[in-house]
Amino acid sequence: MSVRALIPYLQKYIPGNPTVVTEFIPGAGGRKAANHLYRSARPDGLTIGNIGGGLILNAVLGEPGVQYDLDKFIYLGTSESAIVWVFLTRKEAGLGSLEKLRSAGSVRIGAQSVGHIIYMCGRLFAYLLGVKDAKFVTGYSGPELDIALSRGEVDARANIADTLLKRTPEFLERGLVDLHATLEAPKGRRHPRFTHLPELETFVQSEKEQKVLAMFRAFRVAGTPYLLPPGTPRQRVEMLQETMPKIFNDPDFQRDYKKMTGEDPSPVTADALEKIVREIPRDAETVEFFKKFAGAGPLPQR
Repeated sequence: MSVRALIPYLQKYIPGNPTVVTEFIPGAGGRKAANHLYRSARPDGLTIGNIGGGLILNAVLGEPGVQYDLDKFIYLGTSESAIVWVFLTRKEAGLGSLEKLRSAGSVRIGAQSVGHIIYMCGRLFAYLLGVKDAKFVTGYSGPELDIALSRGEVDARANIADTLLKRTPEFLERGLVDLHATLEAPKGRRHPRFTHLPELETFVQSEKEQKVLAMFRAFRVAGTPYLLPPGTPRQRVEMLQETMPKIFNDPDFQRDYKKMTGEDPSPVTADALEKIVREIPRDAETVEFFKKFAGAGPLPQR
């Protein structure tokens, strides 16, 4: 939906008002599209890619099938970056304080699937909050997970703050859940409804934990980048990089974006996005540590 919101404004701001045609390339969590843009698309400035956060995550984690060099893409920016997650438990579980949460043992934390952003987020919350022997229950859609929490099939979940407020406001209005902490991306981007909660970084105890949290934030702050294949002529790169901020700052685009996606845009410029990608921790120790949160195995010992 974010691409659909952008297209009329590409036509508006690119000189000559060109026709813009979309092509969906499914497969491998965005790897197929990224490989195509990197290896096959003509670097003439006429093909712009828009690929989800898996573009960066897959490359940094060294996932199979990645045939592109993350640092050789030409970035144009992203229309979405900021997000806040909340970790919550159902009231009836009796886990209303961090002390109770830590001492309970075998807390069932729900998520969509292994490797899903909510799954990884929930595991980071569990690890850094000190939840003992957490059990991760997967196989739900987002709304199904809300129902599972209400029915007592799971005890806890991570959720996007705005999704919590829009989809299940009764959780808060009727006091059906206890809230424990938030995770901000980027760091310092507080949500006005949850400023009373501690941010997850306050529970970090080592540089290794700091790095893995920074990596997780960066994957999300990078959003779904717009990018060009390597070798695109500099003149066209500069024209498109100058075009994107004009679009992001257009009040009509901001209105249409919110209408189509339900969220306000939180754009990042080309230079800022390149800096985010460049500064993601990529040392072997941090990558291997992060994989423990993305995978299905037990959480690491602290």
